[in-house]
Amino acid sequence: MAETTRVVSKIFIRGSITDVWREITKTDQLQKAFFNMRMHRNGDKPGAKVQMRTGNGKYTAVVGEVLEFDPPRRFAHTFRFTQYDDPPCKVIYDLVEVQGGVEFTLTTDELAVGTKTAKDMTRGGDFICKTLKSIVETGRPPFGVRMLHVLFKLLAFTTPKKCRSENWSL
Repeated sequence: MAETTRVVSKIFIRGSITDVWREITKTDQLQKAFFNMRMHRNGDKPGAKVQMRTGNGKYTAVVGEVLEFDPPRRFAHTFRFTQYDDPPCKVIYDLVEVQGGVEFTLTTDELAVGTKTAKDMTRGGDFICKTLKSIVETGRPPFGVRMLHVLFKLLAFTTPKKCRSENWSL
């Protein structure tokens, strides 16, 4: 069995727990804190499938299954990048209402050490937290993140064919 690790990112967000919860679980709009992807779920109960797709739906970047869905406190799901053959890990979002806002914790657990997924997820946690904070507090991601969204859209044609959504049924 491969060695695994846990990566934890935390941030304080000035906003309501309802606003933070909506931002991390919405399916009707792009999730700008999550690389401008749109979440698709076929339910909220454990075992329901979760996918993160490009805005036009052509590519699926992430697949997983719901582990916990406890509004507005905790959302957990398995997580696997479709472009890598790495084993899945777990992603857990914990929200705690505190004076003046929300303490948001993003935990990536059972992350296989030395994988491409581990490299991306280790860098991504703090980035996601900071972007989420900006969106909830100001209504939009920071300028640099908005530029990344444009770049991702321009480079979508380079996405591997195995990531096409028709290969990943929900």
